[in-house]
Amino acid sequence: MAKVERLSDRAEELLKEVNRDKIPRHIAIIMDGNGRWAKKRYLRRVSGHRKGLEAVRQAVRAAKRLDKVRFLTLYAFSIENWKRPPNEVSAIMTLLEDYLCKEEREMLDNDIRLRYIGRIEDLPESTRAELLRVAKSTEHCESMMLTLALSYSGRAEIVDAVRKVVAETIEGKDHSMIDEECFSSKLYTDFMPEPELLIRTSGEMRISNFMLWQIAYTELFIHPVLWPDFKDYHLIEAVIDYQKRERRFGGIEQVE
Repeated sequence: MAKVERLSDRAEELLKEVNRDKIPRHIAIIMDGNGRWAKKRYLRRVSGHRKGLEAVRQAVRAAKRLDKVRFLTLYAFSIENWKRPPNEVSAIMTLLEDYLCKEEREMLDNDIRLRYIGRIEDLPESTRAELLRVAKSTEHCESMMLTLALSYSGRAEIVDAVRKVVAETIEGKDHSMIDEECFSSKLYTDFMPEPELLIRTSGEMRISNFMLWQIAYTELFIHPVLWPDFKDYHLIEAVIDYQKRERRFGGIEQVE
């Protein structure tokens, strides 16, 4: 049986306000603000990334407690992030390996499967090996899927999908009737539904090249808190806000 983690007192209180019939099946998060968090405290940027891992743990536990959240996708490292100083990139990769090793047991105990999207062939060999190992170790888990976007770019994902279509066409597959469903099946995310809710921290009003195809009708929740200060109750607050909205998908408001 999956382990039930107790959340903070504030999160436990907020859980009582959640409408269990209107919980988003897929939540995605742009985790932004690690560097600014460290700078405000006159610390090295790596301290912000390390502290950010605690926020990841809180977000995963909160999503798991919401029961009907079956997919949680975290934007962990973009293709553009490779432009950062080599020592910072190296530290991030080491922290990622550390996180995967330490959290594997909790994922297994809580029936959480780890998956990934992005050009993981760009990752250092040791990081990629640990990612693949934990993904394999948890592949039997079913209650929630935690997906890390690593060396990821929404534009690169679309380009890679086009390349697949072109390659299959050259091999003789008929793509003359390609439609949205067919194209979606070529994306990295073909194993998950589109997110209903996208949370972005640090107050920045942009989507930073994340899931450009998939978030066409996703509800956005922008929070001013920097990612290392993100708590379990922040995720639940975002879900409660989501539940107050009417998703119309280009239609009109339903009047009773």
